[in-house]
Amino acid sequence: MNFFIVLRKELLELWRTKRFLIVAAVLIMFGLVSPLLAKFTPEMLKSIPDMPEYVIDMIPVPTVTDAIGQYLKNISQFGILLAVLMSMGAVAQEKERGTAAMLLVHPLPRLAFLLAKFAALGILFAVSMAVAAIGCWYYTLLLFEALPWGPFLLMNGLILLVLLVYIAVTLLCSVLARTQGMAAWMSFAGLVVVAGLGSLPRLNEYFPGELFNWGARLVLGGGDPAWAAFWIALALIAAALAAAWLVFHRQEL
Repeated sequence: MNFFIVLRKELLELWRTKRFLIVAAVLIMFGLVSPLLAKFTPEMLKSIPDMPEYVIDMIPVPTVTDAIGQYLKNISQFGILLAVLMSMGAVAQEKERGTAAMLLVHPLPRLAFLLAKFAALGILFAVSMAVAAIGCWYYTLLLFEALPWGPFLLMNGLILLVLLVYIAVTLLCSVLARTQGMAAWMSFAGLVVVAGLGSLPRLNEYFPGELFNWGARLVLGGGDPAWAAFWIALALIAAALAAAWLVFHRQEL
């Protein structure tokens, strides 16, 4: 049994358990809704009865910047949450049920087992992000103006990289945990730690969350790149997967 057979098995499981459809539906919905919210929220606020005139005058006219900001806000929040939820039981659940031991009886390296799970989740979010990006681009074109395709694709690639960081960290937590419940607690603790450190002044520019800001700057023009956050994100993925393999390699199943 090789990597590609396990990858196919993981993708089929994501499809049969409806997780593929759930992630795709949520991300696509926010891809479509984000430009709509940016466009019509100010108009809905202005239509509130008895709204003072000076307050109405303070409500800014929506622009393409608002559409991009809304998209990044929604995808970052719900995308990261979905990344953790979809990954936290990937290994712990199979250990708890005994299916990991049955699968690894075959000549399958444990590293290939872990990488297949990471790759399957990466494909899941890459496909979902691609469709969500198309929806966001189209509605932004209808409601505001056309976004430059190249920078917009790069922005979505950076978003995907951030999601892969959380998938890798959550897989590590899933390997460390003996049960799915423990994996859930550890995964959300990891989410809080990474997000919390990334929100600290002077540290935030080195954490993956800065890639969202870089993506916005790419699309809207101006601003410096965030190469430090980019390389640290790649390093975090590599470190989490390496640590997961080292622990999983020594575990009794």
